[in-house]
Amino acid sequence: MSVRIETVGEIATIVLCRPRHRNAVDRATAEALADAFRSFDADPELRVAVLWGEGGSFCAGADLHAVGTPEANRLEAEGDAPMGPSRLALQKPIVAAIEGYAVAGGLELALLCDLRVAAEDATLGVFCRRFGVPLIDGGSLRLPRVVGLGRALDLILTGRAVGATEALAMGLVNRVVPPGQSREVAEQLARSIAAHPQACMLSDRASVYAGLDLPLAEGLAQEFRRGLDSLRREGVAGAARFRAGAGRHGGADPGD
Repeated sequence: MSVRIETVGEIATIVLCRPRHRNAVDRATAEALADAFRSFDADPELRVAVLWGEGGSFCAGADLHAVGTPEANRLEAEGDAPMGPSRLALQKPIVAAIEGYAVAGGLELALLCDLRVAAEDATLGVFCRRFGVPLIDGGSLRLPRVVGLGRALDLILTGRAVGATEALAMGLVNRVVPPGQSREVAEQLARSIAAHPQACMLSDRASVYAGLDLPLAEGLAQEFRRGLDSLRREGVAGAARFRAGAGRHGGADPGD
């Protein structure tokens, strides 16, 4: 089994488990990974997922040893992407927990996630540049959205390695932690996200992604439509909690 799901309460951790291959993804693994993402997104009991690679590496990309064999990654314009879930429009947040290498298609999987927690000794990069393998799992679209055009082109054109400290400085990762702690910290982060009123949080998340492709006026209109719905569902009650004393001076809201 190359992918498994471990759940604790409202958090699902999707585990890539091909450690002997640095969690490189072949066709079967891509299918299992896409199914795991879909299963999480469809489960009403789960709020946030963590994606983590077992054995010290996040993911070294597509399994190039499988090229030219029946285990080679799927290459079709429709349906699942070569790495599996990269074309999915997920409705709930996912946090990447990065140890070791998150390179080539592995970096593209990390970019599919909303947030990224990296160990201090993690390595990220478009290593597929060295072997003539293109970014076909969203990397050329998501990377500039995350780090900006100039930095994205630097990584895409050179294929160079990026350490965790530089990745944090450029916004490629959101947290840097001691080696071996990325999963624990990512799951803590997931729990903090899951503790918030969900309709409002998910509405704002959806608005961010939708607004990336819209002119300002249309983006503002869709933000308001989504926000008005969540305000009615959760904001009125939240304001009442605040008036009663919850969350004053930046404190936690016990109603979350």
